[in-house]
Amino acid sequence: MKPRSISAGARVSVVSRPGEEAGVRLASAVTTLETPARVQGGTASAQATPVPLAVRQLERDIQRQVRRWRAGVRAGVALDPELILFGVHAQAGPFFHRDVSIRPNAEFAFGEVTNLIALNLEAIYRLPISPRQGRWSAYMGAGPGFTFLHQNFERKEGDGRDIDFGDFDFASGFNVLTGVQFRGGAFFEVKSSVYSRPAPSLRLIFGYNF
Repeated sequence: MKPRSISAGARVSVVSRPGEEAGVRLASAVTTLETPARVQGGTASAQATPVPLAVRQLERDIQRQVRRWRAGVRAGVALDPELILFGVHAQAGPFFHRDVSIRPNAEFAFGEVTNLIALNLEAIYRLPISPRQGRWSAYMGAGPGFTFLHQNFERKEGDGRDIDFGDFDFASGFNVLTGVQFRGGAFFEVKSSVYSRPAPSLRLIFGYNF
């Protein structure tokens, strides 16, 4: 419901309800509160009102949500073997379905014996267990992973002998993941790799989408 016409500069009251997209609201009623004052010569004038901080934040959230292409960073730990990892990723979508996006990523991990580089081609699906306009959403995903892994062991013996063993390996496997993503851009993710030994079997990842 809204007036048949609204003059430029008029103040209005807008009643809205949450929409289907995150951070988007749908107007249900618009009421004119004050028409613009008439000044000499018949022109309208209205004093600009500062935009509230909450409105500006909502606008930025909406702009972030509607972008089809996003980039981000990630960091975390890997288990079996124990590693510290960091990486970068891109997120594109939706594709085929409004809840499906692709998130290819590259991860670099370092440990006492093992170093690796992982290239993962993953897709994620937003689970319909939380409202689209909510502050968080859960997702799950899967995709192939390609791991380049180097293991090196060095040890010095007491009689002056050195033992140095190094091995380079390549493994392809399949990643299965689940996580929670917040409206501001941060996310937490748990990922497991199958058929990819000696790559890590479990990774705990924190990240941020810009």
